[in-house]
Amino acid sequence: MVEPVKRDEAAEAAARRRRRSIALGLALAAFVIIVYVLTIVKMGPAVLDRPL
Repeated sequence: MVEPVKRDEAAEAAARRRRRSIALGLALAAFVIIVYVLTIVKMGPAVLDRPL
């Protein structure tokens, strides 16, 4: 038989999911920034001076 989940355990699990989601979001944002910076460095600073 399945035991009911206690309210404290549910709140703790939700807090762990939130921390994990925040960490994943920060890691993804860091990855995007790194790729952007590396692209600009590889293309050179003149890439920002070209006409649109």
